[in-house]
Amino acid sequence: MQPSTRPCTKATSSWPRLLWRNPDAFLGRSSSRHLLEPRATFAPERAPAPALELSFAMTASSAEQLRKEGNELFKCGDYEGALTAYTQALSLGATPQDQAILHRNRAACHLKLEDYNKAESEASKAIEKDGGDVKALYRRSQALEKLGRLDQAVLDLKRCVSLEPKNKVFQESLRNIGGQIQEKVRYMSSTDAKVEQMFQILLDPKEKGTEKKQKASQNLVVLAREDAGAEKIFRSNGVQLLQRLLDTGETDLMLAALRTLVGICSEHQSRTVATLSVLGTRRVVSILGVENQAVSLAACHLLQVMFDALKEGVKKGFRGKEGAIIVDPARELKVLISNLLELLTEVGVSGQGRDNALTLLIKMVPRKSPKDPNNSLTLWVIDQGLRKILEVGGSLQDAAGGLTVTPNSRMSASILLSKLFDDLKCDAERENFHRLCENYIRSWFEGQGLAGKLRAIQTVSCLLQGPCDAGNRALELSGVMESVIALCASEQEEEQLVAVEALIHAAGKAKRASFITANGVSLLKDLYKCSERDSIRIRALVGLCKLGSAGGTDFSMKQFAEGSTLKLAKQCRKWLCNDQIDAGTRRWAVEGLAYLTFDADVKEEFVEDEAALKALFQLSRSEERSVLFAVASALVNCTNSYDYEEPDPKMVELAKYAKQHVPEQHPKDKPSFVRARVKKLLAAGVVSAMTCMVKTESPVLTNSCRELLSRVFLALVEEVEDRGTVVAQGGGKALLPLALEGTDVGQTKAAQALAKLTITSNPEMTFPGERIYEVVRPLVSLLHLNCSGLQNFEALMALTNLAGISERLRQKILKEKAVPMIEGYMFEEHEMIRRAATECMCNLAISKEVQDLFEAPGNDRLKLLVLYSGEDDELLRRAAAGGLAMLTSMRPSLCSRIPQVTTHWLEILQALLLSPNQELQHRGAVVVLNMVEASKEIASTLMESEVLEILSVLAKGEESPVTRAAAACLGKAVEYGLIQPNQNGE
Repeated sequence: MQPSTRPCTKATSSWPRLLWRNPDAFLGRSSSRHLLEPRATFAPERAPAPALELSFAMTASSAEQLRKEGNELFKCGDYEGALTAYTQALSLGATPQDQAILHRNRAACHLKLEDYNKAESEASKAIEKDGGDVKALYRRSQALEKLGRLDQAVLDLKRCVSLEPKNKVFQESLRNIGGQIQEKVRYMSSTDAKVEQMFQILLDPKEKGTEKKQKASQNLVVLAREDAGAEKIFRSNGVQLLQRLLDTGETDLMLAALRTLVGICSEHQSRTVATLSVLGTRRVVSILGVENQAVSLAACHLLQVMFDALKEGVKKGFRGKEGAIIVDPARELKVLISNLLELLTEVGVSGQGRDNALTLLIKMVPRKSPKDPNNSLTLWVIDQGLRKILEVGGSLQDAAGGLTVTPNSRMSASILLSKLFDDLKCDAERENFHRLCENYIRSWFEGQGLAGKLRAIQTVSCLLQGPCDAGNRALELSGVMESVIALCASEQEEEQLVAVEALIHAAGKAKRASFITANGVSLLKDLYKCSERDSIRIRALVGLCKLGSAGGTDFSMKQFAEGSTLKLAKQCRKWLCNDQIDAGTRRWAVEGLAYLTFDADVKEEFVEDEAALKALFQLSRSEERSVLFAVASALVNCTNSYDYEEPDPKMVELAKYAKQHVPEQHPKDKPSFVRARVKKLLAAGVVSAMTCMVKTESPVLTNSCRELLSRVFLALVEEVEDRGTVVAQGGGKALLPLALEGTDVGQTKAAQALAKLTITSNPEMTFPGERIYEVVRPLVSLLHLNCSGLQNFEALMALTNLAGISERLRQKILKEKAVPMIEGYMFEEHEMIRRAATECMCNLAISKEVQDLFEAPGNDRLKLLVLYSGEDDELLRRAAAGGLAMLTSMRPSLCSRIPQVTTHWLEILQALLLSPNQELQHRGAVVVLNMVEASKEIASTLMESEVLEILSVLAKGEESPVTRAAAACLGKAVEYGLIQPNQNGE
C-alpha cells in the first residue's frame, strides 16, 4: 500500500544534523525506477521470482540452498558473500543448465563490484553452457561496454534482440551503443586530419615562435589526454614525430612533446614499451639532465608514468593482444632504473636532473608495503647502484671537478638510502648493505689524501641523515671520528663545514652522543665564540642546540645553565631573520630552533617574535626543501602536539621512593599556554605556510615529515573557534593528502583533524566540489577498533553530516564498507558513541541499500531502533525515532514487523507521543501514521489502546507538524471504520 501524502520536515539544519525527509518523494522515485527495470537485469535469479526463471533441477539440496543464500546476500547488498555462495554451489556439482545460472549470477556480482573482466569471463562461461541464455548475453554486453570493447558488446546485444525482438531494453541498449560507435568513428576520422595538421605546424621551421605553433602544441597535449586521441597519435607515427620535436632543442616544443608522450604512455603498457623502443630508454632518461628546469621536471613526470605502466604490467602479467606484443616489462623496468643509476654519476648532468633521478628512484624502487614479499628490485639496486648513490651523497656543492649537486641532493640521497635499508628483510641483506657502505668509505678515506677524507666524512654525514645504523657503523671505522674532530679546527672553511656538519649529525645518534656530549661541547663552544665565519658559527650553534636539548621536554634534565638555552635561541632567531644570509645557511638556524623549542621558555619567546615566525614561514616556501622537517619539528614543539601521557601519580610516588628519575613538565607547557601559542601561530599565518609545505613534491617531504604536519594540524583545530581560520586558509585541502598517505599515526591524526572540521562546519563549503568525496575514506578509517573512543565518536559525527548531504555521498560511505562498523558502534557502552552511531545510521537509512538491510529477514536492526526509541537518553531517542520514522515511511512492510520485535512497542510509541519534546512527538506521530496507513490490523490495535486518546488530544493542539500527523492518523482510522467522528465532524 502506498502511503498518502503528508507533511514531513527535517529534524534540524544545524551541524551535526540528523536528517529524514519526505518519504513520498523517495517512494515516487524508487517506484519509477522499478517500472523501468528491464527483464534482464544485474540482479541474480532469486527463487521463486518468475522474472529470474531459476531452475530447480539441481539434484543436490545443499547446492540449491547455497544458491538461495547467495540470492539473499545479493539482495542485501553483500555481493562478495553472494559470490562465495555461488562459487561453493558450483563446486558441489550441477547440471549444465544450473551451472549456467550460477555463472551468470556470479557475473551479476562482478558487475556490482565493478570487476568487469571477471564479469565478462563468468558470463562467457554461462554462454558456453547455454548459448541461448539471453541474460548472460546481456550481462556480458554490459561488461564489454564498460571495458571499451564496443564492437564485441554490439554482437551480444544483437543476439539478445534476435532472441527477444520485443524487449525494449535490449533495443534501447543497442541504439545507445550503436551511437557510441558512430561517434567514435566520426571522432577518429576527424582526428586523423587534426593530428597531421598539428605536426605539420609544429615541424614547420617558418612557424617558429608563432601563436599558431603554440596553439598546435597545446591541442596536441589535450588530444593525448583522451585514450582515443593518444591511440590515434600513436598509430599516426606520432612517437617518431615527437622525437623530432625533442631533437629541436626548443623548450616549448620539448615540453609539448614530453607532455604528449605522457598521454600516450599513461596506463598503457604496450604503448610505453613501444615508445621506449623508438626513443631509446637512454635518450628519455638523458632529458632529465638538461639545464632547463621545466623540461627536466616534464621528463621526470614522463618517466614516472612509464614506470607505473611497466610496473602494472609486471603485477598483472600478460593478457590478450596487448601481452603478445610486449617483450618483458620486468626487463624494461630494470633497463629504465639502470639508466637512472648511470645518470647519477654522469658528468655534465644538471643538479636539478640529478635530484629528479633520485626522486624517481625513491618512488620506483622500494616496496609500497611490507606485506609485499618481493624486495628483489631493492636488492638489485643496492648491488648495482649503491656506490653511485653514495657518490652523490658524498659530493660537495660547488666543488671543482666534482658532480654538480644542489642543496637538496644530499638529503634526497639520504632518503633513498634510508628507504632502501628499510626495505631489507633479514640480517644477511642488512649486513651486505653495511659492507658495501664501509668499503666505499674506506676507498676514499685510505690513500686518497685530505680530499678523500673529506669525501668519506661527507658520505658518513649522508648515512647519518638516512639509515643511521649504517652511519653509526661508519663512524666507528678506524680514524673517522678522530678526523672529524681534527678537521673542526681547520682554517679552511670548506673543511670545517664538512667536519662540523658530521659532528652535528653524529650528536643525535645514541652510540656517539655521550662521547660528543663529553668531548664535543667545548669544541663547539670554541668554534661558536672564536670563528669569524657565520657559516661555521651557525653550525656550531646548532650542535650546541642539539646537545642542549638532550633532555627533551623533561624540565629537570637540562644540559646548560639557566638562561643559556634562551641565549642560543635568540641568536638562532637573529640569523633566521637575516635575509642577507643565504637560505642554505639560514636553514641551520631553523635546525637549532627545532631542538631548542623543547624548552617552553624558548617556545614562548619564539611565538612572540613575529619577525622570526614570518621568516620561518617564508623559508618553508623557498626552494631550500631540506628545511621542511626542521620547520615541522619546531611547530610540533610549539603546539605540544607530540605524544605525551600524564604519569600515574602512584607510579610517580613509587619512583621517588626508589630514587628513580621522574620527568617533569615545564610550567609553561600547561594547556592554557599551549592554546595561547596556537592562536599566535594562527594569527601569523601558519596554516598557509603548512599548506604550501604539503603541496611540495620533493622527496624531503617524507612520511615522518607528513606525520609532524598532521600533528600540528590536529593541534590547530582543537578549539572550535579556530577551525574557521584553518578552513579559510586552505587547511581542509591540505589535510586530505596527509590523511591518505604517510605513516599510520600521521594518517590517523590528519583524519581526526578532518573529522573535527566536518563536524563543526558545512562540509560542502569546507571541501568544495569533488573534494568532499575524498573525505569519506579517512573518516571511515577512524572507525577501526585500534582507534581511540574519541576518534570513533568524531568520525561518526562527521559521517552523520556527510550522510545527510546527498545520495552520492551515502553511496560513497557504503562503498567504503562503513555500515557494519557503524552498526557495531550502535551497541557501544559509551552513550555518546552509541548515540552518534545511531544518528549516522538514521541518515544512511535514506539509501535503498540500507533499507534493504533493515528489511532482510532474520536481523535485529529494526528491534534495536524500536528499543532505543524508548531509552532515557533523549538524544539517542531522537536519533532512533528519526530512523524509525524514515524507515517506516519508505518501507511500509516494516510497520507490520514493529509489533513483533518487542512486547513493549506500544509503551514506547505512547512515550514518544507524550514527550514534552516536540521533535520526539513529531517523530512518534509520523511512525504511528505510517503504521496506521500500512495495515488496518495494526491501526485497529493502535486505536484500541491509549494511543487513540493521545492522538485525539494532540490533534486539537495548535497548528504544527504534530497536530497534522495526529489528525491524519485519526482520519485514516475513520476511513477504516475503526472510529466514528463526533457530532461536530471531528
